[in-house]
Amino acid sequence: MDIKFSAQDLAFRDEVRDFFASEYDGAIAEQLSGAQGTDYKGGIVAWQKKLHAKGWIAPGWPTEYGGTDWSATQKFIYETERGLAGIPDVVPFGLKMVAPVIYTFGNEEQKAKFLPRILESEDWWCQGYSEPGAGSDLAALNTTADYAGDHYIVNGRKIWTTFAQYADWIFCLVRTSKGMRKQQGISFLLIDMKTPGITVKPIVTIDGKHSLNEVLFEDVAVPTENLIGEQDKGWTYAKALLAHERTGMAEVADSTRMLDALKQRASVEVNGGKAMIEDPIFQMRLSDIEMELMALEYTELRVFASMAAGGMPGPESSLLKIKGTEIQQGLTEIYVEAAGEYALMYPGAGGYGSNDKPSGPEHAAISLERFLNFRKTSIYGGSNEIQKNIISKFVLGV
Repeated sequence: MDIKFSAQDLAFRDEVRDFFASEYDGAIAEQLSGAQGTDYKGGIVAWQKKLHAKGWIAPGWPTEYGGTDWSATQKFIYETERGLAGIPDVVPFGLKMVAPVIYTFGNEEQKAKFLPRILESEDWWCQGYSEPGAGSDLAALNTTADYAGDHYIVNGRKIWTTFAQYADWIFCLVRTSKGMRKQQGISFLLIDMKTPGITVKPIVTIDGKHSLNEVLFEDVAVPTENLIGEQDKGWTYAKALLAHERTGMAEVADSTRMLDALKQRASVEVNGGKAMIEDPIFQMRLSDIEMELMALEYTELRVFASMAAGGMPGPESSLLKIKGTEIQQGLTEIYVEAAGEYALMYPGAGGYGSNDKPSGPEHAAISLERFLNFRKTSIYGGSNEIQKNIISKFVLGV
């Protein structure tokens, strides 16, 4: 994307590059590699604390709560450089999801209690939205919270809960009233994961990894002071959170890095006596994705600019989610094709979680794993089919 940066923007870009080069060290990168025996949570927390010390942990927050005063262009530069450097984004559940709900709809006591600890990565959060039978149709949730004086009694199940095994807190949608429209009667609760009655069960996904969980609530007592906003108004807060979540799913910079790496790989990978990059059909597929990625980049920048001016993500967040995840899946599919038969060696003789050296090129070892893992991106955060319905309703009026 050809953007004319000001001298100030170029200086900021250099500062970002220098910071990443000096602070994102090999020890943290190894922890975040996902290899067996590494401390993923410890690595993420260590990196986020460095960002906090720099003052860069929450670019999207208002400055009064600890955010930056970056322009839309600076936010774009930061995300671009982060992705190109291969540095993972912050864990979103606290910083990018529940925090905007707290500082927008929470009371002063809740802001003072939760926001500083989120900034400092002292608390790890997870999201309690989806349930068996209530995923894309989130308003069909059945987890209940019965009012009992100074607390609620929560019973039910949440599923596909990312990183619940690490979490200190979970933000939950619960049903507090019945006998009305299903989007009504839902409340937004903050629940301490150490509360008696909470059980976390691991879910191992198709790529052999454990990041997802089922969370069970059995007579869990939650203080009423942990209710965000008004009782039965949680659907309003949930929609605001989901808009923030979907906007962040475009991951343009990360896809750009994947595309560049794929081009380099295809330039040395030989198929039929010539480099794959010279194959016209392969070139066409790469070009199609590159054009879609460029269009997505412009759209993301427009959304950044709107948010910087005080706007909230609208149906554009659904568009970013759809195209972003389709591009991610398309790239991982081409990675598998580039790996050829070596992709079928995954996970190797040692099985899932093994550190055995794989057969064939090193890049082939992760190509199928990445392909399998990215199948979920078009489902979580509201399936892409649901996002198309949202666009039809709010843009086309259908």
